[in-house]
Amino acid sequence: MSDPYFQSRFADRIGGASYGKGTEIYKFEKIKRAKRQARAEHPDRALIDFGIGENDGMAAESVRRALAEEIGKPANRGYADNGIPEFKEAAARFMQRVFGVTLDPVTEVNHCIGGKPALAMIPACFINPGDVTLMTVPGYPVAGTHTRYYGGEVHRLPLLREHGFLPDLEAIPADVKRRAKLLVLNYPNSPTGVVATRDFYRHVIDFALEHRIVVVQDAIHAVLTFAGEPLSLLAVPGGKDVGIEIHSMSKGFDMIGWRLGWFCGHPRLVQALADVKDNSDSGQFIAIQRAAIVALDDESIPARTRAKYRRRLEKLVAMLRRCGFTCEMPGGTYFLYTPAPRGTAGGRQFADAEAASQYLIQEHSIVTVPWDDAGPHLRFSVTYEASDERAEDDLMAAAEERLRATRLLF
Repeated sequence: MSDPYFQSRFADRIGGASYGKGTEIYKFEKIKRAKRQARAEHPDRALIDFGIGENDGMAAESVRRALAEEIGKPANRGYADNGIPEFKEAAARFMQRVFGVTLDPVTEVNHCIGGKPALAMIPACFINPGDVTLMTVPGYPVAGTHTRYYGGEVHRLPLLREHGFLPDLEAIPADVKRRAKLLVLNYPNSPTGVVATRDFYRHVIDFALEHRIVVVQDAIHAVLTFAGEPLSLLAVPGGKDVGIEIHSMSKGFDMIGWRLGWFCGHPRLVQALADVKDNSDSGQFIAIQRAAIVALDDESIPARTRAKYRRRLEKLVAMLRRCGFTCEMPGGTYFLYTPAPRGTAGGRQFADAEAASQYLIQEHSIVTVPWDDAGPHLRFSVTYEASDERAEDDLMAAAEERLRATRLLF
């Protein structure tokens, strides 16, 4: 079949005339295909899915009830543009209560339709052709993708165990530092689970001031902090002078799919992102924003979410250790990042984490997410579906039985 007339019209940023003809398969698509195959070949063997990256619980009843009430109000039917004042005020109250950060809800807070769109829009504020965005890997690629869309470059900062899964800013080449405009961080970090320290943020702030770089801190897992109290970049002196922080209603409030968050920080940075956003969307449904206010003002909601995932992670760490994995309780997030096995006692060899992940799915119906960006690792998520603690324990027991049978080598 011949190409459509517009085949040559695709922008180079998405592949140009070759768009749609590539054969490379994204790793998450490979996982989906392997899951379908495992289900088809082993219909009687339940899939144990540690690969899901989204909360398994519904939003709190009080939040759902508030949404139901707000939906019917005529005042909520219009465009929200850059957010209603009441939501920004609730976000500011939350930042003060949880992080000790004082923000002006008018100039230093703005809503967004989830963290992903905010990360996608930030390069539009800063990146010209030839500019550089510094990004940690493994990590969420969206800001890097859009940096390339604008003709910029991405410089990868590997997160290595020997460096505590913190980026080595001193190792960045001088030419890259000179052209860098953005440093994108994510703490608590997905997928490593490491939390940032005040000393690390002080170092980041000094680095940003010296090299005139804007810091973007993706804090969507901040509520899911287990090691100490949650920490904001903006709570460290100078943080607001160099950066912007992105928060979400998804991870800590079980509002996955509601598509709501906020960004906050230096007023000029907030204004710039709000201006780009204002030309990209017309705001989230006001009823959702009003329901989110109920969640933000209820300390028990994130506390319950955090307690559930802490409990599940503790069970997972104990089980994986018994199966030979090297792992420890993460400082935050609902992910566990652990070195991938190199093979099995039966003679199987894994060239990388992806090969190990595919083996576990296809042969044992255990789903994990592979990361090979900074050494072969597997990511386990505790967002599997389990109705109660007994169901959690049953799932752990089933996973342990299968993993022991694999006789993995590390």
